[in-house]
Amino acid sequence: MQSWPGPPIPKLPGRGFPLWLHDSATGQVRLTAPGATARMYVCGITPYDATHLGHAATYLAFDLVNRVWRDGGHDVHFVQNVTDIDDPLLERAARDHDDWMVLGMRETALFREDMAALRILPPRDYIGAVESIDEAVALIVALLDAGVAYRLDDGSGDVYYDVGRSQRFGYESGLSTDAMLAYFAERGGDPDRAGKRNRLDPHLWRGARPGEPAWESAVGPGRPGWHIECTAIALNRLGMGFDVQGGGSDLLFPHHEMSAAHAESVTGDWPFARHYVHAGMIGLAGTKMSKSRGNLVFVSRLRGDKVDPMVIRAALLAGHYREDRPWSGLLLDEARGRLGRWREAVALDAGPDAGPLLGAVRRQLADDLDTVNALAAVDHWAAEALQRRGRDAGAPPLVRKTVDALLGIAL
Repeated sequence: MQSWPGPPIPKLPGRGFPLWLHDSATGQVRLTAPGATARMYVCGITPYDATHLGHAATYLAFDLVNRVWRDGGHDVHFVQNVTDIDDPLLERAARDHDDWMVLGMRETALFREDMAALRILPPRDYIGAVESIDEAVALIVALLDAGVAYRLDDGSGDVYYDVGRSQRFGYESGLSTDAMLAYFAERGGDPDRAGKRNRLDPHLWRGARPGEPAWESAVGPGRPGWHIECTAIALNRLGMGFDVQGGGSDLLFPHHEMSAAHAESVTGDWPFARHYVHAGMIGLAGTKMSKSRGNLVFVSRLRGDKVDPMVIRAALLAGHYREDRPWSGLLLDEARGRLGRWREAVALDAGPDAGPLLGAVRRQLADDLDTVNALAAVDHWAAEALQRRGRDAGAPPLVRKTVDALLGIAL
């Protein structure tokens, strides 16, 4: 699948700091310690609607991870999927009398445009579920052979993963069984399906149903489940023990928990990822922004209304990535004013020494992506510059490069 064009990253003097990130599995902010190549998997969209600000906030957070690692001297192998076959996509296509493939291709193209406009660094591997079906099937066969997956005996052709065979199931989310069941039912699971060994067992393979797309495979005709798709794509490109598994906090359970359990069961190794990192939710009028609720603010709509994508980016970076936070037009107004001051300041012939600012932004981002204080540091420099405090002709260009390379904002 085609990714989107990436922006150039200015080269900054010196080198950034090692990155510390909150790990959902331990509840602690821990040091990331990648090798020469940092490895990151971030779950992508199910393309049945346009990119909303909840998506954008999540992908901005992991774009910062990418940028901080690169500034620290690492190459980055970033992988992202597109769930271009799944129940929500088929349901939306049926509702709108649309072809599911056309709908998926159209919304994926729009997503790429939004990511390019927001200056999100593109993944090295951008993989659709449909193009990775053979990979998912191979993993399902291996799980069946290992005795940790089973077929239902109702003639449906469905295959499930047996969570009771996982050695560490629940270590990532730390949820109680009752909480798991509630989230499982809410987020695409089928806890009341007859014939399952455990109510939490997730689909690995959905046998062919009339009127639904299906593929011939070694486990019969049908299509893969959601979790095994990401397991296969990540394992085959990053291997076990990659540095960061990322996504929104609503993916912690069941999606990331199940994906990790699949990988660990099939390889016998642990952990799937060294850090499980989750971004908070963006709300509108007091409720989490989600497609099911329809309370969405779309990036493409804002762009269509001539909102500068850098203003959108700055508005989302004004809150800490892990916090659930509300969205309002006031955030855009504040970000517009902030960028106006920054742009005025970097257009000056001279300004205060920018070396301390570069160090401050690096330190704040290395501390679990503290964008709130990173942006405040730039605000302080801009205020000083606009008061004509400083005669360093090299400072404005360095600030422009710092904001571009580390925060992804073009001034």
